[in-house]
Amino acid sequence: MSPKAIVQQMLNHDLFSQWLDINVDEILEGKCTISMKVKEQMTNGFKIAHGGIAYSLADSCAAFTANSFGKIAITQESKIKYLKKAFNGDKLSASCVTSVNKKKNLEVSIENQDNELIAVYSCQIHYTSKHWTV
Repeated sequence: MSPKAIVQQMLNHDLFSQWLDINVDEILEGKCTISMKVKEQMTNGFKIAHGGIAYSLADSCAAFTANSFGKIAITQESKIKYLKKAFNGDKLSASCVTSVNKKKNLEVSIENQDNELIAVYSCQIHYTSKHWTV
């Protein structure tokens, strides 16, 4: 299956990514860029985007990137470092680029609409023996 078909199949069953209203801007083998707009219901008591929003966007980006190689992949471990606040109305973009040799340790950059780096997410991926099929 192509990376685009894999990600579409993933999104069809991923209700949380659908709730985030994620847009797939680019998906190739080993490369993914997705984006979303922060909505008011995604903010916390400080009127900033809940940390789980950037984390979830990055987690989806890593999942799409990892699975783009054709094997079913899941995250084993992950962490995020927040650098800037995100607010209601901000457009967040997450991007991940990796090679076949480095596909088990992924890093995702999350930027706002002004191309300011707001967070960096890293994770370890486990690849199962199963391949994506139609």
